[in-house]
Amino acid sequence: MNHKTKQSAAAMVSSMVIFGTIGIFRRMIPLPSPVLAFARGIMGSVFLFLLLRVSGRRFDLTAVKKRLVLLMLTGALIGLNWMLLFEAYNYTSIAAATLAYYMQPPLVILASPIFLHEKISLRKGVCVAVAALGMILVSGVLESGAGGSGQLRGIGFGLCAAFLYASVVILNKRVTGVPVYEKTIIQLLFAAVVLLPYLAATGSLHGYDLGLAASLCMITVGILHTGIAYALYFGAIEKLSGQTAAILSYIDPVTAVILSALFLHEPMTVPGMAGAALIIGSAVVSEFRPCAKK
Repeated sequence: MNHKTKQSAAAMVSSMVIFGTIGIFRRMIPLPSPVLAFARGIMGSVFLFLLLRVSGRRFDLTAVKKRLVLLMLTGALIGLNWMLLFEAYNYTSIAAATLAYYMQPPLVILASPIFLHEKISLRKGVCVAVAALGMILVSGVLESGAGGSGQLRGIGFGLCAAFLYASVVILNKRVTGVPVYEKTIIQLLFAAVVLLPYLAATGSLHGYDLGLAASLCMITVGILHTGIAYALYFGAIEKLSGQTAAILSYIDPVTAVILSALFLHEPMTVPGMAGAALIIGSAVVSEFRPCAKK
């Protein structure tokens, strides 16, 4: 792994850890999930645009115009992905929804030979299988089980969200020649835009009175968990293989499970701890390269 790849992998890991903390902040924000998703897109895109201007760089409109259709499409998919995942949480347990959603990395790896012309090595394949097993243990589905039409509907929403997330990863590999900030600004903006019809139809855009703590948490979600995290994420997956990005993305749910156990006192079972070890271990082994002998 060369220096640039290591930097991209570090950025990917950082974004996954940030994403993994969002659940703690979400608990403190009394807003419907689609409203928060809309706010994420708006605040994240505005923050990155202001940061771009403060840094003295001009918005590269020429580069954006060349890839505008793909940027709009991937942004819309991100917004729909957020909404479907939130719906999954409404119909089923967090564990079942998370398990369904994190079928995304295997979907990317299975699709990478077709759309990205990447070969699946034996080690990558084994690591994906081990990580998937770890995710099953972390989710707790084996202990709680799954049943009922509502549960199946929730899992269906989660799988649809996973499909959209996998599509974003694949399509982002084709969004070349656009600087990371410009790419992320447009995608987050359209993630919010695609939610507008739903919010307008349900009358969800008004009538909220947030306190100081909740407002600060929402700002953190908009800036840190959306603007900064997605800039790191999109910058990383542009330079990493689809398979590597898929493996490293498992760090997000592991972080969420560990922090929820530490700060929210949610139970962390022995199988859950074993699953976390399998996921992190598979991510490390997947990218490990022995040093060449001198």
